[in-house]
Amino acid sequence: MVLAELGGRISRALQQMSNATLIDEKVLAECLNEISRALLQADVQFKMVMNMQNNIKKIVNLDDLAAGHNKRKIIQQAVFNELCNMLDPGKAAFVPKKGKPNVIMFVGLQGSGKTTTCTKYAYHYQKKGWKPALVCADTFRAGAFDQLKQNATKAKIPFYGSYTETDPVKIAQEGVDTFKKENCDLIIVDTSGRHKQEASLFEEMRQVAEVSNPDLVIFVMDSSIGQAAFDQAQAFKQSVAVGAVIVTKMDGHAKGGGALSAVAATKSPVIFIGTGEHMDEFEAFETKPFVSRLLGMGDWSGFMDKIHEVVPMDQQPELLQKLTEGNFTLRIMYEQFQNIQNMGPLSQVMSMIPGFSQELMPKGRENESQAKIKKFMTMMDSMTNEELDSSNPKLMTESRVYRVARGSGRTIREVNEMLEEYKRLAKIWGKMKGLKIPKKGDMSAMSRNMNAQHMSKVLPPQMLKQIGGLGGLQTLMKQMGSKEGMFGGEGGMGGAMGFGGNRS
Repeated sequence: MVLAELGGRISRALQQMSNATLIDEKVLAECLNEISRALLQADVQFKMVMNMQNNIKKIVNLDDLAAGHNKRKIIQQAVFNELCNMLDPGKAAFVPKKGKPNVIMFVGLQGSGKTTTCTKYAYHYQKKGWKPALVCADTFRAGAFDQLKQNATKAKIPFYGSYTETDPVKIAQEGVDTFKKENCDLIIVDTSGRHKQEASLFEEMRQVAEVSNPDLVIFVMDSSIGQAAFDQAQAFKQSVAVGAVIVTKMDGHAKGGGALSAVAATKSPVIFIGTGEHMDEFEAFETKPFVSRLLGMGDWSGFMDKIHEVVPMDQQPELLQKLTEGNFTLRIMYEQFQNIQNMGPLSQVMSMIPGFSQELMPKGRENESQAKIKKFMTMMDSMTNEELDSSNPKLMTESRVYRVARGSGRTIREVNEMLEEYKRLAKIWGKMKGLKIPKKGDMSAMSRNMNAQHMSKVLPPQMLKQIGGLGGLQTLMKQMGSKEGMFGGEGGMGGAMGFGGNRS
């Protein structure tokens, strides 16, 4: 992902500054120049970059800082705040409300990924317990209804459209009325697009909006247009009441940074970004967590939300009890692998862990890690209940290993590799004994159960070094409101995938 390269360059610029013996004007200038070059190469507007640089210089006046001030931390915080200001429109988007039908209308130019994004949006809310439905009011593009129908069927979401009706206004009205009667609480209307902004497109959108009376109009935009996003977003806002923006194709375009910053300049809140073609390659966009992840600072709050999202409520007390006791079995490892698979793309999840750079997980490595999980789970499928529920590694004798290898179609070496991974995770799980996972959204509770000293023993050495050692970890936890987590260390997601910790 190109944005990962941007984040990596900014992080390295800050790291090089931190390695300097003395922070003076020259060191600060070199750091800001490197950050500026990275942003300009990501197609962020020159004027915005220069404003950011000047604002940081005003905030970080080295001559006025009294002795004893941590100049490194002040500079890092200033960079973080200015990046947030650059991407924050200062306006909150409409949030759907349960208990009533919410009509969401999607608009955008042809080729922006609008129809696919409609399904991703519906799927995202479906996983959270909503009852979404899709209406295809795009009669301009041949195959639009077939595409929506195929996507909706795959995601098991009800849909409405017609092969014969050519009036998009009539389809929109009938579709919305139908799904309101069926008590759907999220009705998504996909509209026609054109190759360019033209009067006929905007007139059709206005008519569809009039009959469907949407609670929110979402403008879907291709990130590859970069700074041109400003003019496009403005044109759509002036024609229809656009209340939010979704930026697509963020997985491979150098202009993604330019598109995000340009949209923010129009005071339009970005609510999601599309990071790939698959249904789960779709991320909720919030400025501070996004910038935090971009700089390798992670997003514990989002990570814990992921944990609570994929672990069923009825299983959470049992999981907490097992964590408290520190007993780690192969069955627990199997269940956690299942949870990892349900979380979505590994690179997206891993970027929520402080100190983890997205550059460390290119597409190829992610696929390799997913394959490794599936291979381990296949082996565990060939194990008995006694073997899965035992916390005694010595139970797996040579004859048992041989039987598992034959039953799973794997080699003895591969089974032993899986058992070594289990021993390593069991060792880390033991360090978690006595800790508690906070309730959803309650990150402060973790600070009462886990301090930086404890956390430093759990994190992999290279990750701890990247954060800046124990001192850096203490500062990071303080800055993030003590948003510590417990699945992000050597024995957590990173460790489970073989990215963290020393091999034992």
